[in-house]
Amino acid sequence: MEAIPPVPSRILIVDDDDSVRDVISVLLTEEGYHCVVASSADMALDLAAQDETPLVISDMKMPGKDGLWLLEAFRDRFPDTSVIMLTGYGDTEAAVDCLRRGAVDYLLKPPKLTDLIRSIERALAKRRIELARKRYQKKLERKVRDRTTELRSALKNIATTYHHTLLALVTALDAREHETSDHSQRVVQYTTAIAQRLSIRGTELDEIGRGALLHDIGKIGVPDAVLLKPGKLTPEEWVEMRKHPDIGYQMISQIEFLSIPAEIVLSHQERFDGTGYPRRLAANNIHIGARIFAVADTLDAMTSDRPYRKGTTFANAIAEIDRCGGTQFDREVVKAFLDIGEQGLMKIKADMVARKAELAAANRKLLEDAAKPPSAPPILPS
Repeated sequence: MEAIPPVPSRILIVDDDDSVRDVISVLLTEEGYHCVVASSADMALDLAAQDETPLVISDMKMPGKDGLWLLEAFRDRFPDTSVIMLTGYGDTEAAVDCLRRGAVDYLLKPPKLTDLIRSIERALAKRRIELARKRYQKKLERKVRDRTTELRSALKNIATTYHHTLLALVTALDAREHETSDHSQRVVQYTTAIAQRLSIRGTELDEIGRGALLHDIGKIGVPDAVLLKPGKLTPEEWVEMRKHPDIGYQMISQIEFLSIPAEIVLSHQERFDGTGYPRRLAANNIHIGARIFAVADTLDAMTSDRPYRKGTTFANAIAEIDRCGGTQFDREVVKAFLDIGEQGLMKIKADMVARKAELAAANRKLLEDAAKPPSAPPILPS
């Protein structure tokens, strides 16, 4: 099969002198280039807009808009076009100015054909390399965008998997302790609501939420005889029970994305007045997440039913937490808690109950659909 010859490069020659334009055009046409001519800068821009123009050869001195103006215009409107400047004056400063503004070469008029051809070939070769570089850069940027999207999706999936794993672990722990249903998840919702009132956002809010979710993870290491004892604990048993913040901290502190939640786990039994445990920290030495959690956990403990007592009202719990502000609890955290209001706190709990009911209904429907026998195929008429 006969090879198709390459399309000759289009060269735009700009000069207000007809004879110069014609001579250069004829010579370059004989060398195999496709030449078009323009007598002014405006005409040159119009021609360049009509078809791809790899190279422009322009006179420096022209009436009206000169070659330097045209050079700047091509840099703005057709940045992939190479420009060679011609002048009848051997001005070194002008040559440097042309090159600084983006011209690929600068030749004296009339140029020798060999010098002009070499300049053209250098300009076209440089342009091919630059275009190849730009194509490669765009391809690389596209790959980076694609990989970034894939990475974000993967990280999101990992985060979702982490969350579900932690949730399953905490649910199992609540069940082991015969805790009221969804205690840990309710505490997370209360903690998050208070933190948002304190203008905590983004990653810090997520970390505080994880700390609240995992607050009692250390109870895995507490013996059942102590954890599940229905009556009061002896002093020795309290020693065992009070180990759970340290146990929880040791369990998760080496996991990088749980390093901040681990600090909340370690501090969640501290009191603002310094009488808590295990480190007897006070005031701002207690992590803000632990100070917020302490209020949320007390609210849920007081308003939830236990085997040995009924939960109190939200109004009673709110009043007791308010009373203990400045001693057991951080007063600023209590203010943020009070800003949510009784109705707002009750709505958080009600919304969780509603979501749980919806999820349970959806799961029942899935199980019912799975248990149904497959329907018989329709009988087609013979």
